[in-house]
Amino acid sequence: MDHGWQPRDPERGGGRGAALLLVVALAIAGFLGFRADLLDAFTGPERVPAEVAPPAPPLDPAAVAAAVGPALVNIAVTLRPFGAAAAGSGIVLGADGEVLTSHHVIKGAETVLVTDVGTGVEYSAEVLGYDATADIALLALTGAGGLPTARLGSSARLRLRDEVLALGNAGGVGGTPTAVAGRVTDLNSTIVAQNSADLSRLALRGMVEVAAAVTAGQSGGALADRNGDVVGVITAASGQSGEPVPAGRVPNGYAVPIDRAMKVVQQIRAGVSAGTVHVGPTATLGVLISDAADGARLDVVLYGTPAWNAGLADGSVVVAVDGRPIADAKALRAEIDARRPADVVRLEVLENGGRRVVEAVLTESPPR
Repeated sequence: MDHGWQPRDPERGGGRGAALLLVVALAIAGFLGFRADLLDAFTGPERVPAEVAPPAPPLDPAAVAAAVGPALVNIAVTLRPFGAAAAGSGIVLGADGEVLTSHHVIKGAETVLVTDVGTGVEYSAEVLGYDATADIALLALTGAGGLPTARLGSSARLRLRDEVLALGNAGGVGGTPTAVAGRVTDLNSTIVAQNSADLSRLALRGMVEVAAAVTAGQSGGALADRNGDVVGVITAASGQSGEPVPAGRVPNGYAVPIDRAMKVVQQIRAGVSAGTVHVGPTATLGVLISDAADGARLDVVLYGTPAWNAGLADGSVVVAVDGRPIADAKALRAEIDARRPADVVRLEVLENGGRRVVEAVLTESPPR
């Protein structure tokens, strides 16, 4: 979530921070120069018809926290490029250490360290896959076994004014998850969010909005219903980092519906990189790119990277990958994201008025 859009998009992206996406009002995003392709797609909050459930027993925060808390983990990551650190939360799906979290928690991570909140045992983690556009990632903990697992509900059963509980690693300080209760105020929110770690923006649709003071570090944590079933993955909060909420205004939290999150998980489990879902290690060409009239311009070719080793230079324009035309930076990024480290790609480039084809051997990078 950035405070000013940079003119070029990195093909990949001090101090310890707690991961959270902060919601940016669409009007403000436009003023800051937010990319037109996202503004065209998101013109304002989308609402679904009110479906107010009959009165139900009140949610018992202590009971729900006791049921869900043992199946949560705290996540700490070190980030590229300067060794910064960030923290977030995760939801244990499998006793062998399969963990669901937010993509922005592990974006750019060099290392991922996960702590079982119940036992304090630490595990290193591998990123199995992710969908950046859905803000969902799946991890595997090395050497884990016998972990308590979350009981999943269905976000399709949520109704307006349902009481829910948001649980996660508030402040990124570790220890017992912090729980905040609130009511569902929207079932289909459209938001533009800003990542406090790398200052990138993300547009998200179909979010569950909750009138609750979700805070940094709870990203990747659980949104649970009164039965202790996980119905969402916490991903964002309203307001700007460090700013107090105006008097009389209730802060909002936002969560990815669990039904949608599990669709991404199922695709990752199937090992299929398709659409916006990336499975396995992330490959990189090692360039910063932007749109060009004929393709994707290499604004910066980083020293020692596959692009550098292939003899490419700043200003070259990639017009095809393995014979497939490249229309813009987004298309080049999608082609590279579909590859694996050590894959060889044939790049057709325009340079100094001429055209040539070069081969580059991709290397591994942190999740993008």
